[in-house]
Amino acid sequence: MERFEALLDLDGDVLDRHHFDPGHVTASSFVAHPRRPAVALVFHRKLQAWLQPGGHMEPDDTSHESAARREVAEETGLTGLEVLGIIDLDIHPFPSRDHQPAHLHFDLRWAFRAVSEELIVGDGVSGVRWVPFAEAMTMKPSVARPVRRLAGSLGYRP
Repeated sequence: MERFEALLDLDGDVLDRHHFDPGHVTASSFVAHPRRPAVALVFHRKLQAWLQPGGHMEPDDTSHESAARREVAEETGLTGLEVLGIIDLDIHPFPSRDHQPAHLHFDLRWAFRAVSEELIVGDGVSGVRWVPFAEAMTMKPSVARPVRRLAGSLGYRP
């Protein structure tokens, strides 16, 4: 939390994707299946990994939550999400690419419940699927930790 607070004290717009020193705020989401103990994950094309939907803030986003919802819709097709709240904060490195230096993503992570289970493969991803909570809890810590919190908040016990 201290590193997030320090970022917010910096000069410049830390929500802007071009704020690289040390990085910028991003928005991602852990979306629970409407009826089953599962979470929607996407196969991120650039990072070649199963991750939660998410990305950068855009100028048209009216709030951080709206950015998180937009990213979910763009990457999975899910809309009309029931908000459960902020579930996690994560700071992770992002590699240099396309004339951008390596930098940090200060990821504010939302939890939602889907109203539909129909997924589509959207922008920037090459796959999307409902991953059972038990399986997602065995993935890398930055995915497993918020999934454990989401599952617990929904009363799921492995």
